[in-house]
Amino acid sequence: MTARIRRALLAGGGAAMVLVGSAEAQAPANGAGPVSFDQVAALRVAPPTATIAYGDAPEQFGRLRLPAGPGPHPVVLFLHGGCWLSQYDIAHAAAAEQALADAGYAVWSLEYRRVGNPGGGWPGTFQDIARGADHLRAVARAHPLDLSRVVAAGHSAGGFFALWLAARGKLPAGSVLASADPLPVRGVLALAPAPDLEGLHAAGVCGNVIDRLMGGSPAAVPERYAQASLMQLAPIAVPTEVVMGAEDRSWRPVGEAYLRRAAERGDRGVHAVTVPGAGHFDVIAPFAPAWREVLAGVRALLPR
Repeated sequence: MTARIRRALLAGGGAAMVLVGSAEAQAPANGAGPVSFDQVAALRVAPPTATIAYGDAPEQFGRLRLPAGPGPHPVVLFLHGGCWLSQYDIAHAAAAEQALADAGYAVWSLEYRRVGNPGGGWPGTFQDIARGADHLRAVARAHPLDLSRVVAAGHSAGGFFALWLAARGKLPAGSVLASADPLPVRGVLALAPAPDLEGLHAAGVCGNVIDRLMGGSPAAVPERYAQASLMQLAPIAVPTEVVMGAEDRSWRPVGEAYLRRAAERGDRGVHAVTVPGAGHFDVIAPFAPAWREVLAGVRALLPR
């Protein structure tokens, strides 16, 4: 499929204080540069509608946020980033979750075991993502969700997992990562995604986290990378919206490598936007101009 890259020309403005539903944040002034992790993490957000366990480990839970109205609501299945490491948890995703709910979507945001948590890494982290996604069927028995209209969305490492969820149908029979009846998703919203596990391993990112996530290098455990890396699983079978920041110099090249691979393999369902002036965290900051492109991506996949 051919990836179409569009340079979105966005106005840069920013008020001194921004309210996004229940999220309150100090927006950066014009010319202040890309949004930082600390700015996103400092947002104050109301509690979710419900926090629901999908397993017994402390990290195996999801946060559900419902929009106004009776439903049934289309669902954004959201996966937070943080270099696959235990020190970066779900907390910093709260503002993005709430802003998506304020836009009219139910949000099922997953916490999961990461490198540094007991059971994190291969295969536990991947099994948590799959199990948490499939648990939406149980959540829908108690809440007004439209499971025919689910998209997987995620930021950074979570963007990798969103793509991976959509590619689960390619897992070989007998895989330790396979689910008996994977929840189908209608599309993927990948925000500054990190899909190139081989490239990230070679670069030794985040303290060589990929080696710890996968339990070895691509040469040592190639069968694992064949089941996990989007560079091998591409193309995926659903429409994909990718939003990246032009100033995200560390992670944008990883997303672009995936776009090239998807194009080489004939994937014509990918639409990518590179937002001028935006960094790695602008795409999960509801006060940032890049958020307009995030909402446009959701609406392209789940029209209201």
